[in-house]
Amino acid sequence: QVQLVESGGGLVQAGGSLRLSCAASGRTFSRYDMGWFRQAPGKEREFVAAIWGSGGSAYLAESAKGRFTISRDNAKNTVYLQMNSLKPEDTAVYYCAARVGTTMVPITRGYDYWGQGTQVTVSS
Repeated sequence: QVQLVESGGGLVQAGGSLRLSCAASGRTFSRYDMGWFRQAPGKEREFVAAIWGSGGSAYLAESAKGRFTISRDNAKNTVYLQMNSLKPEDTAVYYCAARVGTTMVPITRGYDYWGQGTQVTVSS
């Protein structure tokens, strides 16, 4: 069982930056692939970014490439999402998610554990 707690959301002007953090419980954090998803009002939840358990590789949605960076610190059981050049369309609740590491399922899905979410609002 993994418990996830996000932090770092808030209100920012367009063009600004935020760094989201997700702290995970447990002693085997490096076994888990970690992802960030978001859900805007009236829309389905969508994949944003993910990083494999070892931290060696990451994958970003097209909307995030060039602006967002995902990283993890396995010693701190924490994954981060650095968001730069934010746009109003980035406004959403951002969720951290975890899955036991695997190469059998695309990194964009198959997550078993979810945080409660943190609100990101980008004003124009």
